[in-house]
Amino acid sequence: MAVYVDNFAAQFGRMKMCHMMADTHEELVAMADTIGVDRKWIQDAGTHREHFDICKSKRAKAVAAGAQEVRITELGSIMRRKKEAGAPEVGNG
Repeated sequence: MAVYVDNFAAQFGRMKMCHMMADTHEELVAMADTIGVDRKWIQDAGTHREHFDICKSKRAKAVAAGAQEVRITELGSIMRRKKEAGAPEVGNG
């Protein structure tokens, strides 16, 4: 089980954003709590695409707390694995 942060660098105002995903919902929200990301910002909650968009400073905190750094293309494999494991396709986020 793991939490992942990708190398995406989308511009959002003055910030650069990336994605944070995990093998389980519990791991994802625990890391969000650890790095100070409000749970209300979760996207696609309850689906195989469940993730947070986080700024680079939060990414650094996640890595320091044990998140694995991955390329954005690797997130596709993670999502596919979660979908095959039975995570729903349609979310509420």
